Amino acid sequence: MIRPAAKKYQPFPSIPLSNRQWPSRVLTQAPIWCSVDLRDGNQALAIPMSVEQKLEMFDSLVKVGFKEIEVGFPSASNTEFAFMRRLIEEKRIPADVTIQVLVQAREELIEKTVESLVGSRKAIIHLYNSTSPAQRNYVFGLDKPDIIQVATRGTQWIKDRLPKLSGTEVVFQYSPESFSGTEVEFSLEICEAVMAVWQPTPKNKIILNLPDTVEVAMCNVYADQIEWFISHLSNRDRAIISVHTHNDRGTGVAATELAMLAGAERVEGTLFGNGERTGNLDIVTVALNLYMHGIDPHLDFSDMNSVRAVYEQTTGMSVPARQPYAGELVFTAFSGSHQDAIKKGLSGWKKKNQGAIWDVPYLSLDPEDIGRKYREIIRVNSQSGKGGIAYLLENECGLMLPKGLQKNFGATANDFIDEKGREVKAEELRNYFWQMYVDLPTPTYSLVSFDAHRAGANTKCEAKLKIEASQREVELIGEGNGPIDAFTAALNKAITDRKLEICWHFQIAHFSEHSLGTGANSSAIAYIEINLDTSKSYWGAATDTNIELASIKAVISAINRAHS
Repeated sequence: MIRPAAKKYQPFPSIPLSNRQWPSRVLTQAPIWCSVDLRDGNQALAIPMSVEQKLEMFDSLVKVGFKEIEVGFPSASNTEFAFMRRLIEEKRIPADVTIQVLVQAREELIEKTVESLVGSRKAIIHLYNSTSPAQRNYVFGLDKPDIIQVATRGTQWIKDRLPKLSGTEVVFQYSPESFSGTEVEFSLEICEAVMAVWQPTPKNKIILNLPDTVEVAMCNVYADQIEWFISHLSNRDRAIISVHTHNDRGTGVAATELAMLAGAERVEGTLFGNGERTGNLDIVTVALNLYMHGIDPHLDFSDMNSVRAVYEQTTGMSVPARQPYAGELVFTAFSGSHQDAIKKGLSGWKKKNQGAIWDVPYLSLDPEDIGRKYREIIRVNSQSGKGGIAYLLENECGLMLPKGLQKNFGATANDFIDEKGREVKAEELRNYFWQMYVDLPTPTYSLVSFDAHRAGANTKCEAKLKIEASQREVELIGEGNGPIDAFTAALNKAITDRKLEICWHFQIAHFSEHSLGTGANSSAIAYIEINLDTSKSYWGAATDTNIELASIKAVISAINRAHS
C-alpha cells in the first residue's frame, strides 16, 4: 500500500441531487426478482455447470419461486445453446416463468441468440455494452457517440429479428454495463437513445438495467445515481428500472436496498452471492431481510437446507458458515449469555398468543420459518453437530480439525455421544479422537524409522524408511518433491512391487498441521487425507515433536484406518 493513498486513488464524485427523496422512504413490497445464477453465477465458476447441473439448478430456482431467470448466454458456447434448446423443446419452462438471455451488441451473436429462443413462450433479450470512461478509453477506444451507436445498432438488430419469434412474447432489456462508473448524464443519454429505437409503450415496457458492475463508491452514492436517473428519464412510464449489484466493497446488499428506496423496481442477483470477484448480490439475504420486516418476498425459502444443497452440488461452491440466514452457524450460539437470552426469549415468545410478533433476542427471524433450527454448541451432547464438536476440540483441547475431518470425525463422534446418553466433556472427545486417528488400537502398519534428505538445492528429496507390517520389517526408498511426497512414492512403489500387502495405491488429498503448545519441545499434530485409487478417502492424524515425522505418521494412520 502507498501513503498517502490520494496519490493513486480518489473518492468517487458525488451526484448532483439537491432534493434526494430516497432517505425518507420505506420499503413496502418486494421487487421483481431475476435470478442470474445460470449465467452470471455460472461464468464465475472455475468449472462451469454441465447441462444436467444447469437443469437441476433451474428446477430449484423455479421451486423457490423465481418468475424471471437469466438462463445463459446462448451465443457463447454449444453448451449454453444446448441448454436453452432443452429447456424449450422438453417444455421445462413453467407457463408463468420468463427466461432471460444475455447478448452483446454484435450482429452474429444476436442472430444465434434469437435462434436459440425459437419456440419459447416468454423471453427477455438482454443487450449490453460498456459505457464507463475507463471502458471507452482503454478497452474500446471510442467516443461517446460511437458507444451510443453500438447500443442503438444492437437494439435495431434485435428489433429487425422479432418476426423470427412471432410466437414469443419478447421483452427487451438494455444495460449500460459499468453504469456505476459512468457519468449519470451519459447513462441517461444512451438509455434514451435505445428507447427511441425500441419504442416501448406503457403496456410493453423496456427494462433498463442499471448495474453496479464494480462497486466504486459508497452505496448511498449508487442510490443517488438511481434516483437522479429516474427523475431525469423521459417517458418514465415506459420503463422498468432494474439493478444488478456486485459486492466489491462488501456492500452489495446495502446498495440494492438503497437503490430500491431510490425507485428501482426489479433486482437481479444470485443465490448466496455467487459471482465474479467478490460476487453478485445475494438475493437470499435481500429477500429474507424484507421477510423479517413483515414484507412478503414472493420467494419461498422454507427449505433453506435443500436450496443450499442444490447450490453446493451444482456449483461446487460452499456456503460460508456465517453467510446470513443460510450459513451453518448463523442460528448457533456459542456465548453462554447469548444462549441464556435466546432460551428465555423463545420460552417467553411461545407463551404469547398465537401469531405474536417475533422479538426473540439475537434471532432476527424464527429459524423454523426457513427450515432451520437454533442450536447451542458450547456444551456437546447427542444433539450437537460436527460444528459443536469441532468448536469444543479447538477451544478446550487445541485441536484445529480441517473442515473435511470435522465432518469425518463428527459422524463417528455422534454415535459415541449417543452411546453415552449425556453431555460429553472435551477431554472425552479428545481421547476418543486419539483412539480413532492417532493411537489406533491394532495398527496394521507402523513406522520403524524414517530419514529424508536432498543431495543438492535443486534435487529431489530421497526418503529411506522402515515399515513394520505383519511382524516383519520392510525397507523402502522413494523420491519426491518433499518428505511426504517421497514417503508416498516409496509406499506406492512397494505396493506395485508387492512388498506390502496393500491392494490399492493412494495420493495425498489434504495436509495441514499446527503446534499443540509453545516452546522448543512442544509437539505438533498433522492431519492427512488420502485418496485411494478405489475413489475412497480416509483421514489420519499423528503427533511428534518433529512435524516431518508427525506428517509421515499421519499418512500411516490414514492407511491403517483404510485397512480397519
